Amino acid sequence: MTTTYNCTADDERTAGIAHARRAILEKKCVVLPTDTVYGIAADAFSPQAVTMLLVSKGRGRNMPPPVLIPRLNALDGLATDVYPDARDLAEAFWPGGLTLIFHAQPSLDWDLGETKGTVALRIPDDEVAIDLLTVTGPLAVSSANRTGQAPAQTAFEARSQLAESVEVYLEGGFRPVEGTDARPSTIVDATSLPLRVVRDGAISIERLRGVVPGVLDINGNAADEPEVSQDDAEVSQDDAEPAAADARVQPDAGEKPASAE
Repeated sequence: MTTTYNCTADDERTAGIAHARRAILEKKCVVLPTDTVYGIAADAFSPQAVTMLLVSKGRGRNMPPPVLIPRLNALDGLATDVYPDARDLAEAFWPGGLTLIFHAQPSLDWDLGETKGTVALRIPDDEVAIDLLTVTGPLAVSSANRTGQAPAQTAFEARSQLAESVEVYLEGGFRPVEGTDARPSTIVDATSLPLRVVRDGAISIERLRGVVPGVLDINGNAADEPEVSQDDAEVSQDDAEPAAADARVQPDAGEKPASAE
């Protein structure tokens, strides 16, 4: 039976978190507020639960969900080859609107979809979300809407789209909170160096470079690289360097997990 809890009231919030935890243990889906929009969540370590999440959204395995974690020290248990630059960004912007794509720990028993061996991680800056994550551990979370529809900004909106496919709806009020940035999280590919933005979002490239100057923007440009016009790019073969900087291999991060959170 689907139940909605008003998490702005302390007693309902406690009951809602407890019910949501039981639902996660039973491999069911829940809806929770985050600092960006509402998300539909499932046990990240249960292929059955993740499949239910994807089916509820009308999404295929080719669009795997990211994973939300409650604290920074969970990073090394889920990801491998964590570069110092990526750790610096996590320490600077978690909790908050930054999603980092890493190589997943190969020993983990999970199936998030066609991830190409990667996992997208984030710590949300939302008290209700953190309360739930603290008692459940990592959750696979995607925006609480049917694919192609607008992301839900209240639990009521989420329920109008997802209905009985979700066991528990945690209503925390409008998201994002009034006066905060309504943009989705910025996504950075941290599977190789230099780190590269693959989706612009809440954390600007200027803020990222304030911590890690070498981060490439979404076009693959470094901070000191001017924008190149099409005319300027049409150089003769004789003028081209044998190994041009712009010929570097681009990571296929666009096909990796991409969060709407």
